[in-house]
Order: sequence, then structure tokens, then C-alpha cells
Amino acid sequence: MGPSDTGTIGKRAEQTAFRFLLSKGLQPVTRNYRSRGGEIDLIMLHGNCLAFVEVRFRRSARFWSAAATVDQRKQQKIVRTAAQYLATERHYARHSTRFDVVSITGSDGANIEWIQDAFRPNDSTF
Repeated sequence: MGPSDTGTIGKRAEQTAFRFLLSKGLQPVTRNYRSRGGEIDLIMLHGNCLAFVEVRFRRSARFWSAAATVDQRKQQKIVRTAAQYLATERHYARHSTRFDVVSITGSDGANIEWIQDAFRPNDSTF
């Protein structure tokens, strides 16, 4: 992924995660969904399941894995933002939903870990 500013690194990580998920058969719904409560990096369909995906990048997993940085506060923001999305996009009402994390580690972006159903709304108490 090479050295660069944080915004560029984040966009590259999201693009890497997007391509990875496409290769796994997921279908794109939207990218960088924003609402008052927060942002969801990727929203994708996996069969009949709507996956809300948080993408995390770390140059090194020496101290923390990228996935470990999705703490309870971040989970709460994602869950609230997903609820806002579903309230406006009612055609997804019959789909099951889940919250995934794609963790990318290493400056070359070679280590990708896809954690399906990484957390649930109940885990992120309000």
C-alpha cells in the first residue's frame, strides 16, 4: 500500500477489500454510506444477506490486529448507521443482515482477513 496520507491509505484499503469481496462472490450495493450517525465503508449482498462491512488497515499487527480496532464504540456507530440505512432502503427489509470486518495488514496489503458476522447489535449495547 505504500506510504501516503491517511485518506489515500484508507481509500486504497477499501478498494482492496472491495475487490477481495467481489472475488468471493459478494455483490456491491453501496460504498461509503454516510448518515448523521456515522459511515459504513461497504454494503454488499452475500446471497440473501445484506453485509455491512467495516474495513480496517494496519501497517503491522505487532501491537493490535486491524480487526481489534473495531471496538464497542465503533460497533455502536455502525449498528446505528445500518439501522438508518435500512429505514430508508426498505426494499432490503426481507434480507437478513450481518456485520463483517475486513482486516488488511501489511504495507503491501497482502494479509486480508474477512471476518463474517464479526459482531452483532446485541454485542454493541446502546
